[in-house]
Amino acid sequence: MECRLGCGACCVAPSISSLKKAADVRCEYLNEQNLCSIFGKPERPKVCSDFKADKETCGSSNEQAMANLIYLEAVT
Repeated sequence: MECRLGCGACCVAPSISSLKKAADVRCEYLNEQNLCSIFGKPERPKVCSDFKADKETCGSSNEQAMANLIYLEAVT
């Protein structure tokens, strides 16, 4: 599955410890178009680079992706 550009759920819902980002907080690197401003750069955290969009996690809409990722964050 290709990532839905402008979704940004994976940059909001989960915590990202290497950035000291809490769950359900917008990442400081997420721009106004919900795109990562450090995508492809060496300073991008490995956890972010390793995340791959898939239908089970991201669902069929940005809203579903957010709900799924919030749920996964809560149960892990």
